[in-house]
Amino acid sequence: MLTFHFTGADIARVRMASRPDPMWELLLSLHLLKGDDGAVVFGPWKQQVRSRLAAGVPMLFDLAPPRGYSADFLTPSPSGEGLEAGLDALLSTPRPVLRRDTGRLAAARRPGTWTRSLAEGDLDTLHRLDRILRSYFAAALRPYWTRVRTAFTRDRELRVRAVADGGVEGMLAGLHPDLRWRSGLLTMASACDRDIRLGGRGLVLLPSFFCWRAPITLRDPGMPPVIVYPVAHDLGWAQPNAEPRDPRLALRTLLGRTRADLLAALTAGGGSTGELAQRLAVSPASVSQHTTALRDCGLIATRRRGPAVHHSATPLGEALVDGRPGIPSVRAG
Repeated sequence: MLTFHFTGADIARVRMASRPDPMWELLLSLHLLKGDDGAVVFGPWKQQVRSRLAAGVPMLFDLAPPRGYSADFLTPSPSGEGLEAGLDALLSTPRPVLRRDTGRLAAARRPGTWTRSLAEGDLDTLHRLDRILRSYFAAALRPYWTRVRTAFTRDRELRVRAVADGGVEGMLAGLHPDLRWRSGLLTMASACDRDIRLGGRGLVLLPSFFCWRAPITLRDPGMPPVIVYPVAHDLGWAQPNAEPRDPRLALRTLLGRTRADLLAALTAGGGSTGELAQRLAVSPASVSQHTTALRDCGLIATRRRGPAVHHSATPLGEALVDGRPGIPSVRAG
């Protein structure tokens, strides 16, 4: 049993993640893909994804086996910054953390020999891992990201209403059957007994599409505290006739190809002008032109980070990509 100890400051600092976390979804989808769980809900998705995986993807199962410990460095601090920020954080993992996490994996099973180079922070190995993670995300998650985001938003709205009705403690009490709230303690079923004292750090609650059955958390007590828990799923969400369309297709008629592709890319995670230029294979000047137009329409937001600027989709931009009903009118100029 894991026991989270809350102070009054921790209750005040409980927050819901604002967007799905691509790194957590990536990790948890690997668990499902390799294992036998969730056949009814995820069976069609598994069949579709297994047919198009790249050759290097099996390496990822050395770091994320379907049972037991998975490397904590695969899931940096949860945020709404998207895939690029998550991969940047992974590539910046300190060598002692790489050694610790790969050592924990080796204590339970024999991982591939390539993890020895990873444990030493070898740059070629880290960049290879980065390429494989991107390839896996493109094959297994990106085609379904609209459904991931829709389910996330639905659950998040449910929790916000629970806070409005019963406060944070009332929301925690009804979060999941495997979580129990009582007098400042939140307990979670686990194979080990451990006390996690939040000590004023608060707690991030992260609804997850590919989390299955039970909530999970990080093993490393030094990382920001997070509980990842499963959302409700619609049966048949991944049947071939229900597979979501590429969100860019309809937008291209409305916005033009490059502008539509840029907006769709930003709904899966923000990025700088240079990063977006690389992802879309266009010039930075072209990205700047299109981001200005999208920002003027309220579809993206831009903020400066040191010498660079960072772009991200607004809720309105996400709704437009998703084709959700009730989108307010957009006026430019």
